[in-house]
Amino acid sequence: MPRPRRQKTPGNRPREARANVHSSDIRKVTRCTEETLYSFLENPEGVDPFLLVLDGVQDPHNLGACIRSAEGAGVQAVIVPRHKSAPVTETVVRISCGGAEHVPVVSVGNMARFLSKIREEYGVKIVGTADQSDADLYEVELTGPLAIVLGAEGEGMRRLTRENCDQLISIPMAGHVECLNVSNAAAVCLFESVRQRMMLEI
Repeated sequence: MPRPRRQKTPGNRPREARANVHSSDIRKVTRCTEETLYSFLENPEGVDPFLLVLDGVQDPHNLGACIRSAEGAGVQAVIVPRHKSAPVTETVVRISCGGAEHVPVVSVGNMARFLSKIREEYGVKIVGTADQSDADLYEVELTGPLAIVLGAEGEGMRRLTRENCDQLISIPMAGHVECLNVSNAAAVCLFESVRQRMMLEI
């Protein structure tokens, strides 16, 4: 099979990849405590809470990519466990392409307790992604106060996290691979919620 040629610009020069012009300065990261997040949920100022929960993502590139998608989707905060999660490093900030400067990453001490609290006290619906699920992504309503939960690479969500989800969903796969990378899955789920929210405004 012949090797594909590089795409060229009208000037007959190879097209160059767009450079990441965003800073990797960790001092620019938006900071938010668990208590501050609860204060927002108590008074969200007319907007529906929209959260991304990452239960133990270890790869800083995946975490950065998830933050980038979260910012693009209008998520107000990314929640991670205090332990067994990649910290917000310069790599995470760089991969987020500016997302970490706008979307706070909130570390919580007890993920199961956090999920239970936001459901019972603030009315947030918790939807988790899992291979063994109740429905696929496109069958579930993803509007209103919502937290989308994704688990760690390979292992998925921990048992207590799974038990604190209101519903489990999966992304239908038409090819031979069984599942998506966690950052790809986060983007697909977040923007399906965005699509549904936009349809309500039409």
